[in-house]
Amino acid sequence: MIDEPRPALPLLIRTVLPAEAAAVAALHRRARATYYPDGLPDDGVDWTERWREAVARPDGVVLCAVRAGRLVALASFRTPPDAAPDTVGLFQFHVDPDHWRDGVGTALHTACVEQWQAESRTTAVLDVHVDNTRAQRFYAARGWQPDPERPAGEGDHHLSLRFAVPGGGGRERPSSP
Repeated sequence: MIDEPRPALPLLIRTVLPAEAAAVAALHRRARATYYPDGLPDDGVDWTERWREAVARPDGVVLCAVRAGRLVALASFRTPPDAAPDTVGLFQFHVDPDHWRDGVGTALHTACVEQWQAESRTTAVLDVHVDNTRAQRFYAARGWQPDPERPAGEGDHHLSLRFAVPGGGGRERPSSP
């Protein structure tokens, strides 16, 4: 008998619910732990509370990817402080390590871009940890580039990236029939 790959379970991308803050914080912790060479630092932050606040922000969006009833990825974005209104900051983007390389990150990134297009955003910015080369490759493959307005300095722990949102800025999109 020939082994054929099983079809992937459906992936749902939706807005995070306030009651899911603890599950989001747990996924965030698992993903962050993968790119700290000396282990995840104890930053003293109550991440469940911080995620609860992010979900409740009227000026922000927190999306998640759900497969088989389980959160497998998340993204949080809003206009950064002192940024132009057509700029969006991707403040958090994490995929559960058990779901790397199975299309979850790509699907969530696509959903983010679609949301940014709907909001007439022209530019997205993010900071990625310097030791997170896997994420840097992921972003580069999707068109993110080093941000010339925020170059990395000596000893920086993060790299700043910029993305030109395709079709952003209110360009007319075809309507559905």
